[in-house]
Amino acid sequence: MKSFKGKVAAITGAASGMGRTLAVQLAREGASLSISDVDTKGLTETVKLAKSAADEAGHDIKITSQELDVSSRADMYAWADKTAKDHGKVNLIFNNAGVAYATPIEDIDYDKFDWIMGINFWGVVYGTKAFLPYLKASGEGHIINTSSLFGLCAQPTQSTYNATKFAVRGFTESLRQELDFMNCGVSATSVHPGGIKTAIARKSVASPAIEKFTGTDAESGKAFFEKFFITSAEKAADIILKAVKGNKRRVLVGPDAVAMDAMVRALPESYQAIIVGQMKKMRDKQLARKKKNTAAAKETQKA
Repeated sequence: MKSFKGKVAAITGAASGMGRTLAVQLAREGASLSISDVDTKGLTETVKLAKSAADEAGHDIKITSQELDVSSRADMYAWADKTAKDHGKVNLIFNNAGVAYATPIEDIDYDKFDWIMGINFWGVVYGTKAFLPYLKASGEGHIINTSSLFGLCAQPTQSTYNATKFAVRGFTESLRQELDFMNCGVSATSVHPGGIKTAIARKSVASPAIEKFTGTDAESGKAFFEKFFITSAEKAADIILKAVKGNKRRVLVGPDAVAMDAMVRALPESYQAIIVGQMKKMRDKQLARKKKNTAAAKETQKA
């Protein structure tokens, strides 16, 4: 797929972040869109931005939007059917919607584990299965599944997120091999973003046990992680779309993803000890800072 002009792209999680920037860039390149999210207000804004981008580029495209919970199999299949009916065909499905849940393993809430698996993994499976017949029928299709840097390496407190993203990676790599074997006109790419400047950290869920485990409260932890979000969503979308045009099996998004992938390949076992060592240093600094602030507060009260 060397061009997106005249193609139809479906995108989940399109109300913000990478989903929105993918929609805008695809519209700018002449693709019609079927976008979805649970955030209808954000979807409305994405429609406006995408329409404006298409108009500026001189493209007459069709854009439809749908409130959608990707963890619902029935809703995902209904959306795929509606997309094909509204647009006449479907060429691309970007299974992009995702959430985050941070907790030590011994404190995992099983309901929240089901929640993150439903969106991050099953949403990808449902999107792939629901759209695949339509992609094959189009004669030129592509499935783009968003895994993560954390689908390449594990992190403390991220076991549930790691589980979903490693699963997406394995699922998509197997899918790509099957599509290659069938030679059916459809391909697939596994996407591994590093720290992207989106709202996923602010919207993430963290268990109360995080503070005891890491030495910092959940909100401070979110702010800390956001410091490492170094790649813009616009840049991420550009990298992903170039990978689709190049029919890449896997795409690393951001210099942090490239660096971490290299470290895991070079140090497949010892990278874990390195991460644990760095996390302990950060925890000790946090605890020392808290102790110092508490002592200073007490001195102020005495004065």
